[in-house]
Amino acid sequence: MNDTVLITGGCGFIGSNLAAYLLAQGVRVRVFDSLARPGSERNAAWLASLNHPQLEMVQGDVRDGAAVAAALAGVQTVVHLAAQVAVTHSVEQPRYDFEVNALGTLNVLEAARSMPTPPLIIYTSTNKVYGDTRQIVIEETDTRYIYADRRAGIDENLPLDFHSPYGCSKGSADQYVLDYARIYGVPGVVLRMSCIYGPHQFGNEDQGWVAHFLIRALAARPITIYGNGKQVRDLLYVDDLLRLFWMIHRNPTAAVGHAFNIGGGAERTISIWREFAPLIAQYTHTELSVSYGEWRPGDQRVYISDIGKAQAVFGWQPQVSIADGVQRMQAWLRAHHPDLAG
Repeated sequence: MNDTVLITGGCGFIGSNLAAYLLAQGVRVRVFDSLARPGSERNAAWLASLNHPQLEMVQGDVRDGAAVAAALAGVQTVVHLAAQVAVTHSVEQPRYDFEVNALGTLNVLEAARSMPTPPLIIYTSTNKVYGDTRQIVIEETDTRYIYADRRAGIDENLPLDFHSPYGCSKGSADQYVLDYARIYGVPGVVLRMSCIYGPHQFGNEDQGWVAHFLIRALAARPITIYGNGKQVRDLLYVDDLLRLFWMIHRNPTAAVGHAFNIGGGAERTISIWREFAPLIAQYTHTELSVSYGEWRPGDQRVYISDIGKAQAVFGWQPQVSIADGVQRMQAWLRAHHPDLAG
């Protein structure tokens, strides 16, 4: 193939996996990353070690419009992953959060709009654009919260309700991508993603909870649960997401101008601690030390993606179960995480 794909945030967890995946498909890949997020330097070193002739790595910041425009030159698709990703950090530094998430996305869109043939923009949004979803009645069971109406999940028709500066910055970028498709003809697709996990994820307390809990548990370090641990999320292993990116890149026509809720769906749900703890206990040999903190503002008691629209449009279906995905991830962490390897 002669395509070139630009991955902003390409040294992040998803970006580095995507870069390797696309290179294996014969695609030229340009990685653009500021290396600001801890762990991104490790992923950059891993990508560089591939020594692949079709990989180009550029260090730059999405807040720099000129750098973004230069990075877009000659590409057919942009997978825009670069972001400030933590709700807590957005509350502490809302201006920085806005500049990275909202202004950074506008820089990508404006660079695309200036090109004779704008590239496809695949934007990774978040389930946080729906707010705390408290308009949906939930019930509490012994181990989890559930939707009282037994719905399959949240579909794209739920009204947007941005909570936190992070929700506002990601949500505004989400809407800009859709509007640039409508007003300017810049082909854009929005993926409102739930919890993605897998290799090359160096999660921390603020973001990437699956990786964070696994790392803490495997290292026999204490874990803090905010809330009661019954919060439910749908999990999607990164390999399943990579297949979806590939489907959109190869055949974007039906997707342009649309938003899709993306996650593991109703078949891949788990409560973040009451049900997750027994799953990871089989990989540890010590009793887990756990404490509980106050609920975080805007935390969704239940968020499950209704992935029916993506299934109908792309014929896409997650394949990796939670048990299989967690097993794969703990094995990768044991082999590669600096606190666990060796």
